[in-house]
Formats: sequence, C-alpha cells, structure tokens
Amino acid sequence: MPIPATKYIWFNGKLVPWEKATVHVLSHALHYGSSVFEGVRAYETPRGPAIFRLRDHTRRLFDSAKVYRINVPFNEDQINHACREVISQNGLARGAYLRPVAFRGYGEAGVVPKIDPPIEVAIAAWEWARYLGAAEDEGVDVCVSSWQRVAPNTIPAMAKAGGNYLSSQLIGLEAKRLGFVEGIGLSTDGTVSEGAGENLFLVKDGVMYTPGVAHSLLAGITRHTIMTLAKEAGIEVREIAIPREMLYMADELFFTGTATEVAAIRSVDAIQIGNGKRGPVTAKLQAAYFGLVQGKTQDKHGWLDYVDMSAPRAVVAS
Repeated sequence: MPIPATKYIWFNGKLVPWEKATVHVLSHALHYGSSVFEGVRAYETPRGPAIFRLRDHTRRLFDSAKVYRINVPFNEDQINHACREVISQNGLARGAYLRPVAFRGYGEAGVVPKIDPPIEVAIAAWEWARYLGAAEDEGVDVCVSSWQRVAPNTIPAMAKAGGNYLSSQLIGLEAKRLGFVEGIGLSTDGTVSEGAGENLFLVKDGVMYTPGVAHSLLAGITRHTIMTLAKEAGIEVREIAIPREMLYMADELFFTGTATEVAAIRSVDAIQIGNGKRGPVTAKLQAAYFGLVQGKTQDKHGWLDYVDMSAPRAVVAS
C-alpha cells in the first residue's frame, strides 16, 4: 500500500512540506543502516485523536539510540510534542501511524568515521490500514522461515534499528514467495522467536505462551500491552522457550505489533491451527485492545496521549 502523503513532516525541529523532507544520498544511514526508529499509532476516540503509549515508544527510541551511540539532539519531551504536532497540523483526526526516526546523516565516509556524521531526526504521520490485510481478523496463513533470527551478542535484537530489519525482510520475502502472508523466524537454538515484524503468542489449554526477550526478539510495546490485558482478564501468561512443534499443536496463535495490532493466525506451514479461525482468547484480547486504544474502555494505565486538534497553526519551514 503506497504511503499517502500528508502536508508536513517534522524534520530536525521544524515542520517542512512533505516533499521537502529529503536527505543526501551519501547519508551514513543509507549505506550502513545507522538508524533507529519507532512505529506508533494514534486512534480516533470520543475525545479526539489519542496516541497510544507515546512516552513508552519515545523512551524505546532513546534506548535504541543509546545502544548504537546515536546522540539524539532533542529530548524526549520535544519528540513527544513533535509527534502530537504532526497529528494536529496534518489534521489527522481519524488517527494515524507515526514514524519517528533518528539517523546518522551526511558527513565523512566509512563505517566508523573519525568525525561522527550529524544526527538527523524526522517524524512523519499518515493514515495506514491493517498491516496484514482484512483477513487478519479470522486468521492469516504463515510459515516458519528457513532464515533464523540474529544470534545474541551479534546484532542487538532489543534495539529497534533499521539494519535489524534486513533479517525481517528475508523472512517476509521468503514467506510471500511461498504464498504465505507472513513468516516466523526461529532463534539460533531452534526455538520460536517472532514474526518478520510482529511478536507471537500461543494459546494451549487456556494458558497463553510467548517467547522471552532472550530469544532474539524485540520487546514489543503491543506485546506488553496484550500481556497486561491478559493478566487483568485472568489469563495465565508464561514467557518460555517455545519449540517449533508447539506451534502446530496450539489451540490458537496470534501476532501483535503496532502496525499489526492483534492478528489471528489460522495455519502454520499449511497445518491448521485449532478450528482454522480466530479463537476465543484472541477475540477477547482483540476486543480489550481496541476498546482501550479507541477510548471506549477505561484507560487505567494512562496509555492514551490526547492530541489538541485546535492547537495554533505552526510555522512551517519553506
């Protein structure tokens, strides 16, 4: 799905017209993957648009930057304000997907140049439909990829860095080439890690299982949200090492992620999961998740960050 352009992108501290938010082709990040980013969603609620877990996403952005020694030239409050600004100034009252990114820009050549290239920061927002398509409610068909996830102490999986997603691309491209919607990557020990761009949950005999963070996965914010909602609903949640065959034996499987939200899985490697469609635990957690993010149920954790759509018109750089 093409990215629908909006009016403005926040770029290095200023709003600029969408088409003018450009970088040099010799930017360090383009050649060496030195970028960290976030995916954040804002939802339409009865009180206006609200960004879901904005502060947690921004904190993770700075944590990822810390791992790669990317010194972001703005503080967390400034990034949070900028995220709200791109929603309000683009008139995205029906909600949006936000993409904050910090990266090493144009400077000296080399993997580790003597003088660090300037750090650039951009935040874009646009309306984005369901990541895995409309079928994700009743279940998508996935496969276990032949590509494994990165090993511990090679590329840090807990940092949301641009270069990490080369692994995700290999997993996802293989899945699509074989006719599946998405792929699942295994850890180097052969246990389950995560999807190409999603965390994974398994339900068996009423207990919900998910791989632990030591299994080369990103500790997703939606993952944490679903684990919290499940525990509040009285569902037992266990973080364990999951052998591959446990996927085939599951009563239910589902993906979570900011883009994916909560998406049921109906088959793995052409083996039907449960009754071949969304199961009751998945449906219950989907309803709890969307009730929360859409402002229909109580936000007792303070996860909704409301956007003032009547904010004064900002100055836009030419």
